[in-house]
Amino acid sequence: MSLKQQLFEDLKESMKSKDTVRKEIVQMVRAGVLQVEKDTKTELDDQGVTAVIAKELKKLNDVLPDYVRSGRADKLDEINRKIDILKSYLPEQLTEEQIQEIVDAAVTETGAKSMKDMGRVMGIVTQKTKGLADGKAVSEIVKKTLQAL
Repeated sequence: MSLKQQLFEDLKESMKSKDTVRKEIVQMVRAGVLQVEKDTKTELDDQGVTAVIAKELKKLNDVLPDYVRSGRADKLDEINRKIDILKSYLPEQLTEEQIQEIVDAAVTETGAKSMKDMGRVMGIVTQKTKGLADGKAVSEIVKKTLQAL
């Protein structure tokens, strides 16, 4: 079953069980997928849907500190639940060690010697880690690796 079909089935199930938080998240993801498909005039495969889910997850992770600072404990639980729901659709994330291996291979492949080569290295690494790792974490590992050269 494709990820889009899974989202549709989960939407129906959440409506039947009156799980409003899950329904809201699934609708948000499906709307994002539909928007990308309209913009690009293509149908997204599982990797494209995963990218949309990762984007929505990043948005939620970005607003989480704001709720912590404002003391909105009532919303924190809901946001954490939404994050957990989104994570359930993503493939297992790469560990720091696995990302480091990919970065090392990309550095070797590109012959990178300094921070000036970060763009080329990031291009290769992001293709291999798309949907499997947070872009910010990947960027930090690439910076550390290139600075150590």
